[in-house]
Order: sequence, then structure tokens, then C-alpha cells
Amino acid sequence: MKIVLPEKVNYIIRTLTGHGYEAYAVGGCVRDSLLFKKPKDWDITTSAKPVQVKALFGHTIDTGIVHGTVTVMLDHTGYEVTTYRIDGEYEDARHPKEVRFTPRLSEDLRRRDFTMNAMAYNDRDGLIDLYDGAGDLKRGMIRCVGNPEERFREDALRMLRAVRFAAQLDFSIEETTKAAIGRLAEHIRFVSAERISAELLKLLMSEHPEKIREAYETGLTGVFFPEFDRMMKTPQNNPHHCFSVGEHTIEAVRQAEADKITRLTMLLHDIAKPACRTVGADGTDHFYGHEKKGSEMAKDILRRLKFDNATTESVCRQILCHDDRPPLEERAVRRAVNRNGTKQYPRMFAVKRADILAQSEAGREEKLSYVAEYEKLYQKIVNAGQCLSLRDLAVTGNDLIAAGMKPGREIGEALRALLEFVLENPQENTKEKLLKQVHKMTIPHI
Repeated sequence: MKIVLPEKVNYIIRTLTGHGYEAYAVGGCVRDSLLFKKPKDWDITTSAKPVQVKALFGHTIDTGIVHGTVTVMLDHTGYEVTTYRIDGEYEDARHPKEVRFTPRLSEDLRRRDFTMNAMAYNDRDGLIDLYDGAGDLKRGMIRCVGNPEERFREDALRMLRAVRFAAQLDFSIEETTKAAIGRLAEHIRFVSAERISAELLKLLMSEHPEKIREAYETGLTGVFFPEFDRMMKTPQNNPHHCFSVGEHTIEAVRQAEADKITRLTMLLHDIAKPACRTVGADGTDHFYGHEKKGSEMAKDILRRLKFDNATTESVCRQILCHDDRPPLEERAVRRAVNRNGTKQYPRMFAVKRADILAQSEAGREEKLSYVAEYEKLYQKIVNAGQCLSLRDLAVTGNDLIAAGMKPGREIGEALRALLEFVLENPQENTKEKLLKQVHKMTIPHI
């Protein structure tokens, strides 16, 4: 089985083997090559120890030299070269107590997570595949190397990685591997929030984010995302819905554009529905106030998972206004954009479409038509350069001071009053007209 290695990767391998060491491309780059995907990175494994690697190349960086990794720099590009190693006993389901170097490739491959990531290659020896990783790629299967419980006890994040790879590759998780996840799911609590959120985001951004269902079925979300489990168990007896809250959420994520904020929004947009659910006299479920409470809950969840502040703010704002439905007239749309925040547009329309496509078919065409007209009006307003926020006003606080208004909180009040005026009368947003208008107001000025 022939893999075309990049010239610089071949150069590193040839340099190492030319000095009597073994060296192979290994792991994800081999996997991706066999899947006819372009690898993002090329990792190399070798029998040479770090000091020996450093002696052979002019520019190296001690990336993780304690664990045997040296980065070889060639033309400003880094290639990680790692010595064959055996991981010692794992104390915390994350890190081995010690790492020992070994002269044997077979021992290095044996410690890896999944068969598809335990393959090595060089041009001289061809593909080294001790665990039938190539066969599992053909079968579309995620399978642990050796005993899955041992692999997951070594690093509990591997359980979530199995689901993430299944989503990215549209593979199934092999039966004994999936069963082991179910037995050890509780161990995911030993993994840092940063590592979990990174895997969760990769899963959500994949072509098959609906595979998050497997994280639920194996008990993983019950540990790091229990709010999701509550959604899965909450029905929606309502004409607008044909799924439980959780299944609606999964379908909404699947329907959403592959944009980080949009998919996180769809994952969390109905997070408060279990807490807000009430049942009417006719048996219909209602979820009054779930947008506001959902925004608050999403903030707590995203902070718990260590997402950055900008992402958290954007997602929470989208959730807060995802059900906002202004009348289809320019004035109302201007006010909606101002109320919801200009930064929420045009993403707001993608959120609304994904939500609708995950609901029942009742009124679907009318709902989609509404969103299309809403977006059309929004675009018309934007194209016309109409004022939608204080930032768009043709005057600033300095202009008002220059016109004679005393500095102080009255400046802010005047600007907000002018914004209200312009939202109703967009043609009046000129400096001259607004300075005349401010003199007509009851706000103390000159």
C-alpha cells in the first residue's frame, strides 16, 4: 500500500534511517492518507532518542522532550519527531506516571488509542499495521488497540474522542469499544474541561454532529453535560414539534451551518425547556420564558466548559433572541436589530432556519417564508446604510458637546433619544438634522 510522503517528511526519515535508526510517519497522517484526505500534520516516530534526533538536524525545538518529542524545523515548518515509547501506569485517567523509551516500534504502536491511529509507514518498509487499522478503515469502524478498558483507563478522553472520530468520519464504534465506554463513562470527570470542550467542538463542527447521540447513549454527557440528558428525556407535546427537546436539539444542530457559534447555539438554544415546561389544560406543553433562562443556563455551561468569553457572549445573545419575531416591516426590523444587537445578524437567520427545520412540518413553509422576508428586509436596511445602533448615528457625544451641551449623563440620554428618533425616521440620520433635533428635546443641554 503506497503512501506519497511529503519531501520534507521523507528527508527526516531518510536522515534518521541513514544514521542507523528506524523512522516512520505515524498516526493520524497515515490514517488520513489511507482515507485520501490531506493530513494537517505529519508526525514521525523513531528509535532515535531525542538527543540523537537533535544532533542530526540544525534547527530543533524541545517541544516535549521529557516525553520524547522534538520538533524539527525545515523552512519554517515544524515536524514532530517522537521516540518510540512505553507509557507507564496512569494515575489520573490522563497522564502516565512515567514514560520509558523503547527500541521497538511494536511497543510504541501498542500504547496508541485506536487501530486506525496505530499504523506507521515509510517507503522502505511500507505500511506497518499490527492491529488491522486499514481493515477497520474499510469497515468504517472505531476500535481500540487491545483491551478497550485499558485504553480508556489510561486516558478517559479517548472515550469522547471515539465519538468525535465517529462523527468526523461517519464511522460506527465497535461493539466492545462502545460497551467499555458505557462502563467507564464516569471516568470522563477526571478530564479537564478544556480537553472536553475541544473534543465536543470538533464533534459539533463535523459533518455528522448528530453522533452526539452516542455520547448520550454511552453515558458521557451525563457526566460532563447533564443538562443535555434532561433535554433528551423531556417530551414536547406541541403541534410545532415532533421530537423530544433533546432529539429536536440534535436535529437542529445537524441542520445548522458548520459555524462554531451557530452550532453551539443550536446545541443550547432550548437548554432551559425542561425547567420551563408547563402543561396546559388541553395537554399541550408550553415552555414560556425558556429563551431568557436558556441564555443564563448556557452562560453557566459554557463557562464550566471553559469556552472563551467572546464565544460565550455570542451564543448567549443568540439564544436570548432566537424566538424573537418582529412584524415584517422595516421599522419593526430596525428595532429588532437594535434590540437584539447588530452582531447577532445575519447569523440570526441561520439559527432560525435550523430551528424550524428541526420542528414538525406544521406551518413549516410559512415559518421559512417569514424568515426569508425578515432577512430580505434586513438586507435592504443594511444596503441602504440605515442607522441600527448608537455607533451608526451621524453625531457623537463630542458633536453634542461642541454644539453646547454640558458633559455628563445627559449626553448619553440625548444620544439614545436621537437613536430612537432615527430608528423611526432613518432619513433624518445626518449631522445637521440631528443637531437641530437635539434642541427640540426636553433633555437639559446648553
